Amino acid sequence: MEFKDVIGQDSVKQHLIEMVQQNRLSHALLFLGKEGSGALPMAVAFAQFVICQPGEAPMLEDLFGGMSALNSGPAFIHPDDIAGEASFKRAEQLIHPDLHFSFPVIARKSGDKPVSNDFISEWRDFIKNNAYGNAYDWLQMIGAENKQGNITAEECDNILKKISLKSYESPYKVLVLWMPEYLGKEGNKLLKLIEEPPPNTLFILVAESEEKILPTILSRCQLIKIPLLENNEIEAALIHRANANEDTARQIAAIAEGNYREALHLLQHAEEDWQALLRDWLKFIIRQMLNDQVKFADEISKLGREKQKQFLRYFNHMLEQAIRIKILGAENIALPENEKDFAQRLNKIAGVSQMQKIIEELDNASYYIERNANSKMLFQALSIKLFHIIQNKIVLEV
Repeated sequence: MEFKDVIGQDSVKQHLIEMVQQNRLSHALLFLGKEGSGALPMAVAFAQFVICQPGEAPMLEDLFGGMSALNSGPAFIHPDDIAGEASFKRAEQLIHPDLHFSFPVIARKSGDKPVSNDFISEWRDFIKNNAYGNAYDWLQMIGAENKQGNITAEECDNILKKISLKSYESPYKVLVLWMPEYLGKEGNKLLKLIEEPPPNTLFILVAESEEKILPTILSRCQLIKIPLLENNEIEAALIHRANANEDTARQIAAIAEGNYREALHLLQHAEEDWQALLRDWLKFIIRQMLNDQVKFADEISKLGREKQKQFLRYFNHMLEQAIRIKILGAENIALPENEKDFAQRLNKIAGVSQMQKIIEELDNASYYIERNANSKMLFQALSIKLFHIIQNKIVLEV
């Protein structure tokens, strides 16, 4: 994986390149980015970039008793040229002997003490096919179902052994530790190693939530923030990487909120007519069509968790567009005509304060869906809450 394979993040890439070029590379980095921002592919690309560097040129004693560098080639290789290095192919395939990975795993049977190496084949497939995926995607890929992933004490011992070995062919040893949030107190085994690693050893931790990382580990790392992607970056990626048409890509990018993983999920269900479904639901709520509300909750409960979350995200998106139209005017908002018309209709049934309250309720519903709440009961309760929020607007207008 090269930097060009990572979507957007040009300023982060330039910063990382300069760190290596100017020899300012810390021994422990924390790549911190929310789901879908690209923190993991950025870390993998950077690790492969570092592994393929030539390192410092060897020093020889000159005629004057000082030391001078032997000119044995470039001391720095730019990312644009890294693919030409002999070691890059092994690094790209994640089989380079000096490139190591650690990540959450599960016990396949009772009594197992799993380590990352037990799942390295699956990990290579995950990086190749789903590098923007999250921990849930990874754990489902390895058959976790309801099992809790973990970075085990045995894995920490394994890391200590790996890093204590001399490098095989690169001047550097690099360990990418994905999701340190899954490290419990056993992570304290790594403190001394992270603080005082062997020479030319680089730790790259990749996380989504700073608050869930052991403070003792967090304090030993240099923070590299990976921001959410811009809408235009997601739109371009969907067109050129996922073969989406321009209109679909633009609409999905607006809803995905900087999360490329979510954008890909939305693209898989782009044929879903969320607007028609939302129109029906709001009609059932406003007209107090109770039997239809119950049927709606029953039908949407059959769609599955991911589609339910996407539906709520679409509703949120339309409410946000309605608020923007209310404040800026419809002529200043770039939206497809059918969405602009629907957003204007939303402004007729709810004011800004009511829409903000609805957004809050939708966010809460998404949170509970993620945690396996009974979706049928959830949508029935949500219908009642939305009715009272909208009714409050109608009463105020009267």
